[in-house]
Amino acid sequence: MHAAISREIAESGHPVKPPACIITGGETTVTVKGEGLGGRNQEFVLAAAIDIAGLANTVVLSAGTDGTDGPTDAAGAVADGDTLRRKPDALRYLNANDSYHYFEALGDLLVTGPTNTNVMDVRILLVGAQ
Repeated sequence: MHAAISREIAESGHPVKPPACIITGGETTVTVKGEGLGGRNQEFVLAAAIDIAGLANTVVLSAGTDGTDGPTDAAGAVADGDTLRRKPDALRYLNANDSYHYFEALGDLLVTGPTNTNVMDVRILLVGAQ
């Protein structure tokens, strides 16, 4: 849904005209089917990266405010419309629930260390002019 909103903003200027920043919060859930490594924020960004592939000037970030995401040292990850161009096998990693290793290879993990606070997960979508 977040990627669809980003695409709609970029392509039609609705519900807001770019440049736009959409901020949402709360914790998503993940259905674990694979043997990979990651957390809900990294998985969210990987799924969004697939959906925003090729979309210029668009960035998605999702992270836990406590500085951790699943059993990893990352708080989350960041992707843009060129992420799949840099590493096209995203769907394989998503199906294996292995978002951590996907983003680690790209250097796109968000690693903050413990923040000593836990408000919620935060997602930021930036959509620039196309």
